[in-house]
Amino acid sequence: MGNASASKIFLTLIVLVSLATAKETFLECLNKHSEPNHPISSVIYTPRNSSYSSVLQSYIRNLRFNESFTPKPMLILTALHVSHVQSAIICAKQTNLQMKIRSGGHDYEGVSYVSDVPFFILDMFNLRAINVSIEEETAWVQVGATLGEVYYRIAEESNVHGFPAGVCPTVGVGGHFSGGGYGNMMRKYGLSVDNIVDAEIIDVNGRILNRQFMGEDLFWAITGGGGSSFGVVLSYKIRLVQIPLKVTVFRVERTYNQNATNLVHKWQNIAHKLDDDLFIRMILDVVNNTNRASFLAMFLGDSKRLVPLMNKSFPQLGLQQKDCIEMSWIESVLFWTNFPLGTKIDVLLSRNPQVMTHLKRKSDYLKKAMSKEGIEFIFKKMLELKTPILTFNPYGGKMAKIPASAKPFPHRAGNIAKIQYSTNWDQNGIEAANFYINLTRTLYGYMTPFVSKSPREAFLNYRDLDLGINHNGPNAYSDGLVYGIKYFKSNFKRLVEIKTKVDPDNFFRNEQSIPTLPS
Repeated sequence: MGNASASKIFLTLIVLVSLATAKETFLECLNKHSEPNHPISSVIYTPRNSSYSSVLQSYIRNLRFNESFTPKPMLILTALHVSHVQSAIICAKQTNLQMKIRSGGHDYEGVSYVSDVPFFILDMFNLRAINVSIEEETAWVQVGATLGEVYYRIAEESNVHGFPAGVCPTVGVGGHFSGGGYGNMMRKYGLSVDNIVDAEIIDVNGRILNRQFMGEDLFWAITGGGGSSFGVVLSYKIRLVQIPLKVTVFRVERTYNQNATNLVHKWQNIAHKLDDDLFIRMILDVVNNTNRASFLAMFLGDSKRLVPLMNKSFPQLGLQQKDCIEMSWIESVLFWTNFPLGTKIDVLLSRNPQVMTHLKRKSDYLKKAMSKEGIEFIFKKMLELKTPILTFNPYGGKMAKIPASAKPFPHRAGNIAKIQYSTNWDQNGIEAANFYINLTRTLYGYMTPFVSKSPREAFLNYRDLDLGINHNGPNAYSDGLVYGIKYFKSNFKRLVEIKTKVDPDNFFRNEQSIPTLPS
């Protein structure tokens, strides 16, 4: 054996011993800070525990990060009580162990449960209480709850109240709310964060703070700037919105030979100007070797009002009464999640996604309508690539009336739509992942002339590590600036100032967290 090989093995052994020591020190610290009434030992899972793998995998929503070679946590702490969260923070600080905070696992890049440095997961899924007050038109929601659970609990109490948030019911509240949160009522009511009135957070010193005690700066930061950069958010108080007894939905599909190019062109010019009660999502994909445009609508009203409105604003689509389905708001949640009509609403209480797949997502903002030639170009490229799907979510309405600085989420007036690039695949392994990720990046490249510039904007909830990665070293601020400007534009500066004030040592960090100011 050569000297180089021997040195390598020796260094590896040193690293393994130091990691084992850090883990033991961390466990000792956790047990030392454990409260007698809420023992922490019962919620700790190490690789020696038979349930470790199932606990880890139960909230991995992107199979790309459920491979044998995916880095695994030293341990998982499934907090049942606030004291468990406080102990995790105190002990992780003492041992300098990286903490990943997971509330639902839907983050597209696995940032809440994967790391290239030694780490543990603080899993919040047990903290999921929901207390609805119809009298106040509010609800306190713990971050481990899912959107489906929130919608179900609201509908349980009222058939004329709802909440503007995402269409996927298994998404965890923690990441969704703290990053912005949008859904098919945003043109009427704005984002989830535009309807949050209070919150509880545990800060870097282990203190539990509500809006009054954390102050308006930190409250602003955790309602759109991502909670995990600033502390461990425990719960949000949301303001419910009023909805009609009946809403109307439709899904109309047109292929290339059914005038898809002209329909896409028209949609770009009117979708953000329609009645605030109407949200029409446009999905572009390839089926049977031809381009297809699908128009999926949510209308806060009945079909008698919708059909004339559509015939006036978007007659080219040819919407007919038979295309429209009237239902309650809670039933529309199931429709938008592709459950069959007539499915019972208690399916919203299931935490298991309908489909599990390997995936890559990217985002863009459309500020000017693409020309018909531009649409034809993208159609042609999509035919060549076959896989990525483009989803356009229209803006306008309330979104255009809220100032860009009101919340960290800056993408308000001046946008026609937000675009999501979606690629899913079934094969395991790095080769398949690289192939499909490259397809997504290729389509993203083709879209460059048609989307926002300087910066090319992106949406934090559509986490995308292609935009830049923070190594949280001496260049953390300059690393963070690269992706931070794309997600937050001019709001990034204020987020950095707040971060520097509340977490000066950058304890709460990840691959795309808000950095502190350089010292």
